[in-house]
Amino acid sequence: MFMMIFPGCFCHSDFDKSEPGIKPSMRDLLLLLKKAFAMSISVKELSKYYGDQKALDKVSFTIQKGEIVGFLGPNGAGKSTLMKILAGFLSPSEGSASVNNFQIPQELEKVQQSLGYLPEHNPLYTEMYVREYLEFNAAVFKTDKARLEKVIQLTGLTPEANKKIHQLSKGYRQRVGLAAALLHDPEVLILDEPTTGLDPNQLIEIRNLILNIAKDQPDGRAGKTIFLSTHIMQEVEAICDRVIIINHGKIVADMKMSELRDDSIQIIHVEFDYRIEEVALQELPHLISVRNTGGFHYELRFESRKDMRPAVFDFAHDMGLKTLQLNRKTKNLENLFSELTSPPSP
Repeated sequence: MFMMIFPGCFCHSDFDKSEPGIKPSMRDLLLLLKKAFAMSISVKELSKYYGDQKALDKVSFTIQKGEIVGFLGPNGAGKSTLMKILAGFLSPSEGSASVNNFQIPQELEKVQQSLGYLPEHNPLYTEMYVREYLEFNAAVFKTDKARLEKVIQLTGLTPEANKKIHQLSKGYRQRVGLAAALLHDPEVLILDEPTTGLDPNQLIEIRNLILNIAKDQPDGRAGKTIFLSTHIMQEVEAICDRVIIINHGKIVADMKMSELRDDSIQIIHVEFDYRIEEVALQELPHLISVRNTGGFHYELRFESRKDMRPAVFDFAHDMGLKTLQLNRKTKNLENLFSELTSPPSP
């Protein structure tokens, strides 16, 4: 029964070691629960200061094993700083973080052994051949030749393996960076803007590669937990299970993509010919919230699959108001991002 509830979250080797005083069935259940709800990344009240400047402000979130999580924010919001802390290249000023239950920075070597990191500016030795560069990295992690060949195949580098890196397109250079991050078979991948500067075809290729890496592999290896930052909204909508948005060093949204796709929530922008108290608008059916966005403009949120614009128009007529504008706003990631990160209107 529990194999059906938690498919693929354990293997027979998990049950080899017995614990005194616990019946096998209870031990198995505890292992199942532990693995099913295990966290790949945990961040608690994390802050980072550069002098008087606060780059991260009490950031907290967790990422479960197997999730693909998109990390969005304007330039300077703190994305790269947080990723560098998780990768062990920076130390937090306050708070705590862990990767696969290894604490940062106390267990830094174990952290770096259990994750692969592709920084925003992919550091490659461009005069080296692709295979030569990957063999160099494999030696650092004591990776065997079979794993090296597997990674070259997985990342689609076989046709390019005997070329020098400077001869490659940017898309293939990103593949080399991903391959280097995968050599030691880490459980977690942290990718800082992996598709920046790619053309549409290259972007699709890297997107498909990331999705493939996240899947359980035919050889029985578990799929990776992936935490990636990007400025491309469509990228997150296409491949991520969840999105976290950061602004001015603070988390301003953390939601599953399925919630964002829920069409039962609709947003309507309306402009009347004079101001009305927001409490009066609460009389509208299915209304969740109302916000004055300046002057005689209002943002209305409804929970209904029925178009609520006629109801708003009829309400205005009954109240003696003229409706100057009445628009239904599409609910998508781009609108949410703009709403949460745009500077306030003067």
